[in-house]
Amino acid sequence: MFGRSTDWLLGIAGGVLLALMIHYNSLLAKYTTPTFASWVAHGLGAVVALLLVMLAASRLFRRTRASEGPERVKAPLWFYLGGIPGAFTVILAAITVNGSLSLSGTIALMLVGQIVFGLVSDHFGLFRTPKRRLVAMDAVVALCVLTGSALIIFGGA
Repeated sequence: MFGRSTDWLLGIAGGVLLALMIHYNSLLAKYTTPTFASWVAHGLGAVVALLLVMLAASRLFRRTRASEGPERVKAPLWFYLGGIPGAFTVILAAITVNGSLSLSGTIALMLVGQIVFGLVSDHFGLFRTPKRRLVAMDAVVALCVLTGSALIIFGGA
C-alpha cells in the first residue's frame, strides 16, 4: 500500500512543480523572450540533473566497488533527444500562458497531449514500451480529460 500512495504523492508533486515551472517561465518570458526563458529553465534543469547523476553515481560506485564492477551498457543515440520536446514545451507554454489561453488552459491541453500520445505509444509500442491493446475505457478517459479541458478553456471566457 505504501508504494501506491507514494506514486500518487509523486504524481501530485510533479503536477504542482509543472504548474509552478510554467508560471515562473511565463513570467520570465513576459519580461524577456520565450526562448531565453527556455534556456534558463533548461540550464537550471541541466545543473540539477548533473548534480543528481553525480550523487547517484557516487552511491552506485560505492556499492559496486566491492563486487566485480558495474556493467557498461551503451544507450542508443536517440535516447539523448528527450530534451528537445521539453524545450519546445517550455517555449510554447511561455507563449500560451502570456496569451489568451492562460495557465489553466495551457496545462489542460498539455494533459490532453500527454494522454493521447501515451495511448498512441501504448498501441504501437513506441520507445520500447510494451504494446497494449486499447480498450473502451482508454477512450472514455481521453474524452473526459478533453471535455474538462474544453470547459476550462471555453468556460472561463
